[in-house]
Amino acid sequence: MSRSASIGRASALMGSGTAASRALGLLRSIALAAAIGATGQAADAFAVANKLPNILYQLLAGGALNAVLVPQVVRAYKRRAGQQYVDRLLTLGFAVLAGTTLLLTIAAPLLVLLYADAGNREQMVLATTFAYWCIPQMFFYGVYGLLGQVLNARESFGPYMWAPVVNNIVAIAGCGLFIVMFGSSSSADGWSGAKVAVLAGSATLGIVAQALVLFPALTRAGVRFRLRWGVRGTGLGRAGSVAMWTFAGLGVGQLAFIVQSRIASAAPAAALARAHGLATVQSTTGVAGNAAYDYAFLVFILPHSLVTVSLMTALFTRLSAQATDRDRAGVRDTLSTGLRALGLFTIPTTVIVGLLALPVVRLIIWHPHPGEIAAVAGVTVAMVLGLPVLGIWSMCQRVYYAYEDARSMLAPQVVMAVVIVVGTLLGWLLAPPQWWVAVSALAVSLSYVIGSLMALRHVHWLIGSFDGSRVLRLHLRATLASAAALAVGVPLLLLLGAGAQMSLVAALAKCVVVGGAMVTVYVLVLRAMHVPELEVLAGPVRSVLARFPGRRPGRPD
Repeated sequence: MSRSASIGRASALMGSGTAASRALGLLRSIALAAAIGATGQAADAFAVANKLPNILYQLLAGGALNAVLVPQVVRAYKRRAGQQYVDRLLTLGFAVLAGTTLLLTIAAPLLVLLYADAGNREQMVLATTFAYWCIPQMFFYGVYGLLGQVLNARESFGPYMWAPVVNNIVAIAGCGLFIVMFGSSSSADGWSGAKVAVLAGSATLGIVAQALVLFPALTRAGVRFRLRWGVRGTGLGRAGSVAMWTFAGLGVGQLAFIVQSRIASAAPAAALARAHGLATVQSTTGVAGNAAYDYAFLVFILPHSLVTVSLMTALFTRLSAQATDRDRAGVRDTLSTGLRALGLFTIPTTVIVGLLALPVVRLIIWHPHPGEIAAVAGVTVAMVLGLPVLGIWSMCQRVYYAYEDARSMLAPQVVMAVVIVVGTLLGWLLAPPQWWVAVSALAVSLSYVIGSLMALRHVHWLIGSFDGSRVLRLHLRATLASAAALAVGVPLLLLLGAGAQMSLVAALAKCVVVGGAMVTVYVLVLRAMHVPELEVLAGPVRSVLARFPGRRPGRPD
């Protein structure tokens, strides 16, 4: 089997789990929007509270896991006492997560005040109440991340990608129970303890289940974990240094996100006040805030999760091993493969999702309030413009992590944060409040462009040429094929109707007809240009189709 086929099959295994999880995630978002709306006080309050454990986990643990754990575990299992090292690493991680989660749960009111605008008292009180239920998720996110990275280092990729399916099932059930018991609640008024417990409690219970299901998978992967205390003599000093620099970079990013979150929180009230000259908020639906940002991010991150993350996860273990073995040629080859495969997917996805933003968002928000579809779609378009460069930035990050060089990554992260803050503040100063969140999302896309260029320059210095001309040639071909697809998609969409007001059936028809036509044109143009990298994405598709009755598995490459 060729290297490309091997990568493709590993990506397909993870992609299938991610696809199932994301499909259920869409259903979860549909159910959540039906319960509390996609814009408005209750939706924005829950968005801030339920986002806090994700933010805190990424800030305090998530990045350090990516930077430290996989390279450390890959090295550990090459030593005789490797399992003891992994046990101590996990024990320390669980302990730090437990203590940090307890402290941050106590500090819930301060955290909500940090990430949200305090102009609406009822919304702030509701967000704080939600936060007490949601912040404990951080510990279980950490357990999931720690165990999942150990499994990835053991090249057991499936469980980590399939575990979120359990989380989404629990959360969907919680939203369904909420709707049955209480109906729809878009206002911040009238929230009893029972309503909060059903909505926020089910969200937390889903994360608990997501973490616990990985323990049996760990055993099947041959990892016999036991609590072991003490880190002296384990060589964790270098790992701690990498984690420190990773933490610094993530901290800079969070400063930018605080600015984004506070301005997004203030946008609905500012729009209403500007329209009516009122300081009191009665209705803020139809103006993008934190919840609208989250729904747009859901659309944006779906293709990134399905292909980009799956591919990078499969490649990262290989990159770590190659970096450990000082195999610069191998690192260059793996990086080139990743960049070309990602470009092949992300460029047309940007064009298709950008064109079909309105019907795609309509498929997620089944019972929209006036203006919600257009508000979320505008933010989605601004976000998806950064999808191709996010793939490049993420791939370069894996090279930094493989060489345990998180310190060098700090410079582009600082520049990216500055771009986001400046862009967000310019939008706040110059644009109407209805566009504050979209301008902020556009600043994020621009930050990925600048960060990617800086990262590529450093990676070139680190490993030498990464087959740049071949990567650029692939991206140009993908852009030309995407342009041809767009030339077909635009008239088709105009023929079917391009307005924001549409039924679910009409939205689905537009996505299927226009999206299907664009994908077909894109693939045909690539085939006409004899693009060999097409096999990287076509291989997993054939592998899945071969499992259906009546089809024979094809020969391996």
